[in-house]
Amino acid sequence: MALTSEQKGTLYVFMAALLFSLGGLGIKLIPWHPLAINGARNLVATAVIFAYVRGSRHRLVVNRAVLIGAACMCLTTTLYVVANKLTTAANAIVLQFTAPVFLIFIMGSFFKQRPTRDDVVTCGVVLVGIAFFFVDGLQAGGMLGNLLALVSGATYAGVFLINALEGSDPISSVLIAQVVSGLVGLPFLLRELPTAPGPTAAAVALGVFQLGLAYIFFTRGLMHTSPVTASLTTGVEPILNPVLVALFYKETITLTALAGALIVVGAIVAYNINKARKAPVQESAPATEMEEAR
Repeated sequence: MALTSEQKGTLYVFMAALLFSLGGLGIKLIPWHPLAINGARNLVATAVIFAYVRGSRHRLVVNRAVLIGAACMCLTTTLYVVANKLTTAANAIVLQFTAPVFLIFIMGSFFKQRPTRDDVVTCGVVLVGIAFFFVDGLQAGGMLGNLLALVSGATYAGVFLINALEGSDPISSVLIAQVVSGLVGLPFLLRELPTAPGPTAAAVALGVFQLGLAYIFFTRGLMHTSPVTASLTTGVEPILNPVLVALFYKETITLTALAGALIVVGAIVAYNINKARKAPVQESAPATEMEEAR
C-alpha cells in the first residue's frame, strides 16, 4: 500500500529522530569544551547540507522567516550540547522534549489556534514531570544543565515552526544555522587541536549523521506534516538517547529523573495517540493546518 504524503513526512521525521538519538552518546564520548563539539559537528554538517543543496539544485533563500528558523536551530544545537555536559543525557533530551508544550503555547499565542482541553491537560502533566527533573537537579547538582535543556525545548519548538512561517525555507534555515554555529565554535575547536583520532572521528560522525543526514530527513518531513505531529513523532529520541548512553557510556539515571521522564514522555505519547484517534488521516491535513495557523 502506497504511503500518503503525510505518512511519508512522518516517516522522514521518525528517521531523523533515530539519527538525533546519537547525540547524547557522541557528546559524552568527546572530551572537549561543549562549544568545540558543537562547532565541529556543525562545520561537518555544513558540508553535508551544502552538498545536498547543490545536488538537489535547491535555491537558497534568505528572509525574515528563514533567519528566525536559523536562530532557533542555532540556539537549540548549542544549548543542547552545553546541557549534555552539565547534566545527564537523559535529563537533557527529555527536557528538550518539552518542545510540544511550548509549541502548543506558541500556536495559540501567535497563530491564533486555541488550545484544546487535551492540550491544556498535557501541558499540566508535562509541567509535573519537569518538576521532578528540577528536584533531581537540586539533589545532584545539575540544575544549570536542566535549565539550559528546558530553554532548548522552547527554541526547539521554534524549529518545528520553520515550515509554518510565510516565506520559510527549512533547508536554508538549517544551512545558515550550521554555518553560524560552526563559526561560533571554531575558536573553541582550535584550542582542542591536535587531538586523538577517537574524538575527531566521533565529531565527524555527529556532523554527518546526527546533524547532516538527520536534518535532511527532518526538513523533508516538515514539508508534509504539521508542527505538532512532527514534534511528537520525535518521541523515540528521549527513549533511545539515554539507552545508548547507559549501554556504551555507563551513565545511569536517578529514580527521580526516571519518574519525570516517564511522566513527560508518557503524557506526550498519550496526547499523540489520542489526537490520532480523534482526527481522521487526510493527506491535505498538514497544509490545511498551516493555512489556519496563518
